[in-house]
Amino acid sequence: MSRTSATAPRKRDRPLGSRAPRVVRRTPLLHLLWKAGVFVVGAVVVATGIVLLPLPGPGWLVIFGGMGVWATEFVWAQRVLRWTRRKVAEVTRRALDPRVRRRNTVILVIGLVLAAGAVGAYVWRFGVFTL
Repeated sequence: MSRTSATAPRKRDRPLGSRAPRVVRRTPLLHLLWKAGVFVVGAVVVATGIVLLPLPGPGWLVIFGGMGVWATEFVWAQRVLRWTRRKVAEVTRRALDPRVRRRNTVILVIGLVLAAGAVGAYVWRFGVFTL
């Protein structure tokens, strides 16, 4: 399979690789310790985000923050974040399309009318809660 222009890196994307300071990258042991530290910090942030998913709080935001920490050092995390940014931009562009907005508005209005009808039928059948 040949590479298409859709998978080719964009000019505005930063090059993949370590963002560690030059002095850290020059010393192999120090760079290994740096990578281990980045991995541990990123893992703690991602784990915190996973814990926050069922709880009230910004779970997904924290998870992507942890991925951002990992992306400072690991190429695989940089690729995941680039893919996520492209998908979010694509979804945003499609959501702002006037036809899609009109369709979503119609679906929302129909859903609200159905929900109001269900609530009205319930109140008509069983009445309002009384003590």
